[in-house]
Amino acid sequence: MQEEYANGAAIEAAADTFPTHTIPKLPLSLPWMTHIAVSLVSHFTDYIMRRSDGTVNRSLIRLLDLKSPRIISPIPNVSSTDLTLDPTRNLWFRIFNPSFASSFDKPLPVIFFIHGGGFTFLSPDSLGYDIFCRRLARKLPAIVISVNYRLCPEYRFPSQYDDAFDVLKYVDEHPWELPSEADLGRCFLAGDSAGGNIIHHVAVRACRSTFEAVRIRGMISIQPFFGGEERTAAEIQMPVAPIVSVEKTDWCWKAFLPKGEDRDHWAVNVSGPNAVEVAGLEEFPAVLLFVAGFDPLRDWQKRYYEWLKRSGKEADLVEYPNTIHGFHMFPDLPESAQIFSEITDFVALKAKAR
Repeated sequence: MQEEYANGAAIEAAADTFPTHTIPKLPLSLPWMTHIAVSLVSHFTDYIMRRSDGTVNRSLIRLLDLKSPRIISPIPNVSSTDLTLDPTRNLWFRIFNPSFASSFDKPLPVIFFIHGGGFTFLSPDSLGYDIFCRRLARKLPAIVISVNYRLCPEYRFPSQYDDAFDVLKYVDEHPWELPSEADLGRCFLAGDSAGGNIIHHVAVRACRSTFEAVRIRGMISIQPFFGGEERTAAEIQMPVAPIVSVEKTDWCWKAFLPKGEDRDHWAVNVSGPNAVEVAGLEEFPAVLLFVAGFDPLRDWQKRYYEWLKRSGKEADLVEYPNTIHGFHMFPDLPESAQIFSEITDFVALKAKAR
């Protein structure tokens, strides 16, 4: 059973204003279980969990954010364990290890995964992210390190970047903490939404730092959360889309940025007038970028891709025109299976490069 998402009419109304190649196929249909899940997530994050004064209801978030405890026994075929770096800032990460890893002749690549949630919601033990990282570890296969970071609005920029980078440095300095199958010479940064934003800035920091064991071969950027003061065509077409609304993204940026800064800050508008240039960073990794047609953020993501190419960086763009922001978290959507094939090919190719 399929459900048509109501925002389709708003997109159709804008079809005469923008080039036809920017208009996704209509109407958007979702499997009924995904439709229900998407509607609930959108409703709670739009109207229930966030407050007009810029705060969030953490008690309600903790109640509704279903958690998955660490699983030592491989279920299914992947074991996990948690490691705390700094309890004072709740800095920890979850390691996912395929149970069949020891059967491989060669060590496994390492994926540092940074979760999304508008810098405000979720964590590595949120059920959806635990399932996604478990699938990623099993399907590649790879050792996956899912990073917890401090959340907004209690902790603003650059706390999230600091936490993610500190995990990268910690693993570099303590390689024995990982499973013996982990090959730190073949590392990848991966992240979705806000996590896609974070891994870009972590990659820039990494290019300016010295690592002993970690070598970053590529970035897997799934619908990264970028923005700016300008309203793009996609934002005008889809002010209220599944999972993401323009009002919500504005709220998240306000909760994230230092007081007095606007959305053209370099952390937000990464390819804009205040951008931190990457052209001179020789070690900046190749990027695999995923964009969806029903994502109001898609134009910012495409600008990022074009900016990387102009900067002389290697980047591949994968477009799924008929799906939504966060599609990879919904197994009923066909693109949530396709993405693993794309990621597997990218990791296999870049892991061989010298």
